[in-house]
Amino acid sequence: MQALLDTIATMAMPSDAQRIFHGRGGLHPGSEAWTLDAYPPVWVLTRFGETSDDELVTVSAALAERHEQLSTGEPLNWVFQSRHEGRSETRLMAGSVPEPHVVSEHGARYLVHVLKGQNHGLFLDMAEGRQWVREHAAGAKVLNLFAYTCAFSVAALQGGAKQVINVDMSAGAIALGQQNHALNGLQAGASFLAHDIFKTWGKLTRSGPYHLVIVDPPSYQKGSFVATKDYLRLMRRLPDLLRPDGKVLLCLNAPELDTAFLQDQMHEAAPGLVFEQRLPNPASFADASPERALKVLVYRAPSL
Repeated sequence: MQALLDTIATMAMPSDAQRIFHGRGGLHPGSEAWTLDAYPPVWVLTRFGETSDDELVTVSAALAERHEQLSTGEPLNWVFQSRHEGRSETRLMAGSVPEPHVVSEHGARYLVHVLKGQNHGLFLDMAEGRQWVREHAAGAKVLNLFAYTCAFSVAALQGGAKQVINVDMSAGAIALGQQNHALNGLQAGASFLAHDIFKTWGKLTRSGPYHLVIVDPPSYQKGSFVATKDYLRLMRRLPDLLRPDGKVLLCLNAPELDTAFLQDQMHEAAPGLVFEQRLPNPASFADASPERALKVLVYRAPSL
């Protein structure tokens, strides 16, 4: 875990939420099980696999030393999460977590919850995807599928989108999404549907066509979406949802499925859509095997 300790020893105090150390990317031998994220003013350390008390004592000392060097005048706040055999345990190790806990990214503000669950309300590896949406949303009508806490919608409206329709089967996530819009003063332009996407196609199609469709599903969530089974049938719907020259942001975070999986499925389901690019991931998520990392692809519908 020396690479993690070296990173802690030299890290700055970020103002935006971001990943600080990405051992999971395989670029730091001996530290593959560790990640460190900043959700200011809280650090979140995650260990994939079993952890020893000695390891935690060592990291705790490193965080405390660096915090003292940074001289923020604020207490050290950090949370530890252990993920092992499909289970997770989260502990507050020092300080406290604000309630509500609001973080920023590129001028946007989002609610997060780092003390419960494995998903904290904002996926840090999707920062470049949100920035791309912000830069391409001016005047657009946007459909945000698997919206989760609607961070894409916030980015789209900040980029000048005319309308965003957010759809997610989790009413709790949608409620957080509505709070995220209020946090950013976005009181108009967004609608929120706590629906099963596969049972809502008629309504979504009638509300279209769209300049931009964002598809960011879980890779495997029983009862909701399984990429190997459901992505193809979702892609078949895309041509009916898009305006001429409309774009799709197609996302997949499954290490076992590569870019070719998405491209082959799209070629079969909607061959008229044209592949434009794969967006880069944030530099802090650099991976020795890029095909195992988050994949975010842009497709375009044909012109008239």
